[in-house]
Amino acid sequence: MKKIILDFETKSENFKELVQEAFNHNFLNFLISKETIKEFEKIERLELYSRDLDITAKYLIYADTKKLEENLEMEKYKYKNSGFFINLKSKEDEREIIKLSKTRYFDFIIVSTKDWKIIPFENLIAEMHSNDTDLIALVDSIEEAELMLNILEVGVDGILYKLNDINDIKKLKNMLETEIHIDLTMAKITNIQPIPEAERVCVDSTSLLKIGEGFLVGSTAKGFCLIHSETFDTEFVSSRPFRVNAGDVSSYILVPDENPGKIYRTKYLSELRGGDRVLAVKNKGETRVVSVGRVKIETRPMLRFELEVMQENKKTTLSCVCQNAETIRFVDINGEAKSVVHIKIGDEVLVHIGPGATHFGTAIKESIIEK
Repeated sequence: MKKIILDFETKSENFKELVQEAFNHNFLNFLISKETIKEFEKIERLELYSRDLDITAKYLIYADTKKLEENLEMEKYKYKNSGFFINLKSKEDEREIIKLSKTRYFDFIIVSTKDWKIIPFENLIAEMHSNDTDLIALVDSIEEAELMLNILEVGVDGILYKLNDINDIKKLKNMLETEIHIDLTMAKITNIQPIPEAERVCVDSTSLLKIGEGFLVGSTAKGFCLIHSETFDTEFVSSRPFRVNAGDVSSYILVPDENPGKIYRTKYLSELRGGDRVLAVKNKGETRVVSVGRVKIETRPMLRFELEVMQENKKTTLSCVCQNAETIRFVDINGEAKSVVHIKIGDEVLVHIGPGATHFGTAIKESIIEK
C-alpha cells in the first residue's frame, strides 16, 4: 500500500476543512510542526511525522546523520522511527541516498528534486525497491503525485504532499484505488441482426492489453458486453494488442468515475478522445484504468446482438453493436475469445449488468425505457 503523508506543518485558511476531509477519506499520515501539533496530539490512529526533533511524534525526520547518531545514544530517541530528508541536486546526492538506504538507520527517505525528476527517481527505485527503506517523493501537484506513484510501474513507496484544495484529497483517493472489481455474468444471445453500414469506433489504448481482457461496451445502460482486445495474430492480420474494436458511435463504454465510492460512469464512444481514460476488464472482473492514445471512427458493416440475462427470476435484456469482422470477439466464462462472426443464437458471453439509467454518464434513480 502506497504511503500518503500530508503536509500540515502550517495552517492555511481552510486548514480544518482539509484535515476533516483527510480523516473522511482515511488519510492518517500527517507531517506536523510546533504550530499545528496541538490540533492532532489527542487524536488516536494518527501517524505523526515531524522535522522538529523535539516534538512528540512517532516518526522523526532528520537532515543530518550526525544528529541521528547522537540521538540514538539517548533513551528518549532510542525507539523512535527515523526518516531522512534530502534535496537531490546532483548525482552525488543520488549516491548518498542509496548509501543511506542501506545503513538500516532509516525507515524512509524523503527526496525533493527541482529540475531533474524522472531519471533520478527511476535510478533510486531500481536501487532501493528490494531493501527495507521506503522511498518517499516530495511532490508539488496531483499530476506529479500520480507520476511518482507509477514510475517504472513499481513507483515510489509514497509521497509527501501539501494540500491546496479539498478536491485534491478525492483525487488522491481515486488514484490509490486502482484495483477495482466489476461483477460479470453470462448472457444468452437471443437475436442477431445485420446492419449494412454504421460508424464504428476503434479505441487504441496506450497500454498493452492481455488475453481475456477488453472493454465493456453496450447499446444501453442496462448492460455491457465484454469486447476482447485484438491480441491475436491471424493468417490475414497482425495483432493489435493495444486495440479494442469497440462498437458503433452511439454505444456506451465504461470509464472511471472521479467521485469517491463510485466505480465507473458511462461515456459514448463518439465522445472518446486521446488522453481520456477507460476501464480495461478481465474475464474474472479484475479492472484497471488505461489511457486512450487514439480513436478511429470509420464506416463498416455491423452486427446488432440482443442478449438476455436471468437474475433472481428477473429477466434483463440488453444489446450490443459490433463490427461484422473476424477480429472482433466476445469473451466466454473461461476467458476465451469467440469471433462475432461465429456467434450463434443460444451462445453465452460475458456481460456486466449496469445501473439502467444514467444522466450524462452518471447513474441516477429514474424510470427510463431503453429498447
